[in-house]
Amino acid sequence: QVQLVESGGGLVQPGGSLRLSCAASGFTLGYYAIGWFRQAPGKEREGVSCISSSDDFTYYVDSVKGRFTISRDNAKNTVYLQMNSLKPEDTAVYYCAAALRCYSGRYLGNIYEYDYWGQGTQVTVSS
Repeated sequence: QVQLVESGGGLVQPGGSLRLSCAASGFTLGYYAIGWFRQAPGKEREGVSCISSSDDFTYYVDSVKGRFTISRDNAKNTVYLQMNSLKPEDTAVYYCAAALRCYSGRYLGNIYEYDYWGQGTQVTVSS
């Protein structure tokens, strides 16, 4: 069964950290770029970060630059999103998705460019 599964979400205080994981099964993650997205209640889905299949290109939207780091371990079929200095406005459901290449911009391209999507993991930043 082909799927992406996110994990690592939770409740954290402002200024805290979380590391999200995006694990693939049923296909080789190393062939794909991976994008992270998030959607807050009542808001549209937006892009967060992207990493190329060969790990030679990464992209971050301005709101997370310097705080989030995307990485991948193709041997483990997993991509990570390290989130530091979290803010209440980072609260959202976070999704990962696989595409043939990385896209930049607020929405990381068109959703139809992505072949696989995870089910999402909730991140809540609150005191």
